[in-house]
Amino acid sequence: MFDAENSETLLEVNNIEVIYNHVILVLKGVSLAVPKGGITALLGGNGAGKTTTLKAISNLLASERGEVTKGSILYRGEKVAARNPAELVTRGVIQVMEGRHCFEHLTVEENLLTGAYTRRDGAAAIKRDLEMVYEYFPRLRERRKSQAGYTSGGEQQMTAMGRALMSRPEMILLDEPSMGLAPQLVEQIFEIVKAVNEGEGVTFLLAEQNTNVALRYAHYGYILENGRVVMDGPAAALRENPDVKEFYLGMSDEGRKSFRDVRSYRRRKRWLA
Repeated sequence: MFDAENSETLLEVNNIEVIYNHVILVLKGVSLAVPKGGITALLGGNGAGKTTTLKAISNLLASERGEVTKGSILYRGEKVAARNPAELVTRGVIQVMEGRHCFEHLTVEENLLTGAYTRRDGAAAIKRDLEMVYEYFPRLRERRKSQAGYTSGGEQQMTAMGRALMSRPEMILLDEPSMGLAPQLVEQIFEIVKAVNEGEGVTFLLAEQNTNVALRYAHYGYILENGRVVMDGPAAALRENPDVKEFYLGMSDEGRKSFRDVRSYRRRKRWLA
């Protein structure tokens, strides 16, 4: 059983601001902490700043003309701003991008093996880990010789996650794993996240719009709106919070509501008071 209170903090994001193209302020003082061995969810609607937060951590902003202009990001107590993304991978931090981004012309197995590119522990260890990935993703074993570009969205998401596991990460930044997937596949993906977290001890920080599913599997959650953290807490507490129920789970004390019936000023008044 994961114990957040007695777990060391693996990642700290302290009051960061992110600006794109020198003028567009996207993140406005975001702070969060990710304990080792846990699943932490970064929640919010489209455009809330979830992906930008993950890219700030993995130092992928520069390719999109973005930069962290204030605050700090520490991994194991060390600032990561000076490290490039490849260095972070060798230190155990890897991001699974939104939209899967498999190498379409390679087979599923070739995609998985690219995840081990930075490793120096020998072919036998890599082969063992490939078998480990196939145990978590049995569908990939069946499709291992198929060209990745011709597999389904769910299989591509599994391939992207399996490729990340092949790098032997300590922490995975998982961006919108449910995007474009059928509900049954979403449950399957999150069950695998839970199994990898418990079986391999991999820490997850996942950005997700599907609040309902994310809060069932996460240990702790942060909710972003317009580039700010407006609420955080243990996942179980967030699931029972009346604001979260009403605005993100579609439920209120009076029963299920349509999001279009909700007056957004009430949310801002409650959370930002």
